[in-house]
Amino acid sequence: MKAGGQYSAFADAAIFDAVRTPWVDVGGALAEVSPIDLGIKVGREVLARSGVDPRVVDSVLAGSMAQASFDTYMLPRHIGLYSGVAQSVPALGVQRICATGFELLRQAAGQLGDGVQLALCVAAESMSRNPIAAYTHRGGFRLGAEVQFKDFLWEALYDPAPGVDMITTADNLARRYGLSRETVDAYACASHQRAFAAQRTGWLAAEIVAVEHQTFELQGYQPRSIRLPRGVDTVSEDSHPRPGEIAALARLRTVHEGGVQTAGNSCAVVDGAAAALVGRASACRDTPLALLRASAVVGVAPEFMGIGPAPAIRLLLQRSGLSLDQIDRFEINEAQSAQVLAVAQELELEHSRLNVQGGSLALGHPLAAGGLRLVLTLARQLREHNLRYGVAAACVGGGQGMALLIENSAWHA
Repeated sequence: MKAGGQYSAFADAAIFDAVRTPWVDVGGALAEVSPIDLGIKVGREVLARSGVDPRVVDSVLAGSMAQASFDTYMLPRHIGLYSGVAQSVPALGVQRICATGFELLRQAAGQLGDGVQLALCVAAESMSRNPIAAYTHRGGFRLGAEVQFKDFLWEALYDPAPGVDMITTADNLARRYGLSRETVDAYACASHQRAFAAQRTGWLAAEIVAVEHQTFELQGYQPRSIRLPRGVDTVSEDSHPRPGEIAALARLRTVHEGGVQTAGNSCAVVDGAAAALVGRASACRDTPLALLRASAVVGVAPEFMGIGPAPAIRLLLQRSGLSLDQIDRFEINEAQSAQVLAVAQELELEHSRLNVQGGSLALGHPLAAGGLRLVLTLARQLREHNLRYGVAAACVGGGQGMALLIENSAWHA
């Protein structure tokens, strides 16, 4: 039987630039903002930062998981149009749950081989605007029948195939890899401390565009806008990082009896958006943010979905001809503390190369946008420390793992 997994190599693909909004806790200052408008914000900003004329973009790729507004179907198209991309340029919606940000980059790099010169990749997620929904009442309500409105955000965390929620998948890994409550709390505490330090020193600010009240005009069409809550004029930093206190984490109850995962050692639920420009490295006028070298995606058992990054990284490196020791930095999405620790244990990966600026336990994980944040943070580390290779990876609900290999473009300058 043929081994599972898909590998793609890219010969001349680069991320010209990338940017993100702050990640803001669910119900916070971005709670009423449509993900389309968050996407337009970062789409415009990445074009402005890179100095690229929007009219030369010839592909728009956008991703968002939740049906977070009534015009969600138009999300990719409206992000492209209101970002200034020519009307004749098509837009495509992309979805691979937590790896959507990676998939955007993979598809953009693949399109370069089909004649595309420059792709705008945008991922936007409003966890706050996940609806309270019903799928069974189109025909009305029968007397005495069950009313089936449910919280989409909560219900989407349950996988009916194995009959478990995402927290249980991490608890399963904790049992398999012998991870104690104290160990997973200690990792979560370290993630917060790293992210808090990166925020306080201003390191994270360089990848963030502040969100303010703003109107987006498009000649001949209705304007769109961002409106923040009363009393809030601007949102400029991530809201969730804390100084990190192990005693506070230890006081939290586990989600499931006998498990190790709590609200404190699981990823924060946040709203946010990110964008990247992908084009040919050979055509970039300036030194690009990073070179896109390869991607790998694999399937794993749904009840152990969090281990997905491990086989994805193995496939990525095997096919790329690299060893684990040649990778200078890893950014692996922290869906749950036990999940990322299991991946690190499986790969025998030391923590000094892993999520050194903190991860999603502290910053949060806006589903579609998380992958772009990981790659942006990773690329900045490689550039800052003159390191060569980095790998970003994430687990995917339903049982998948995806990984991306990037290279510091300065090594080829």
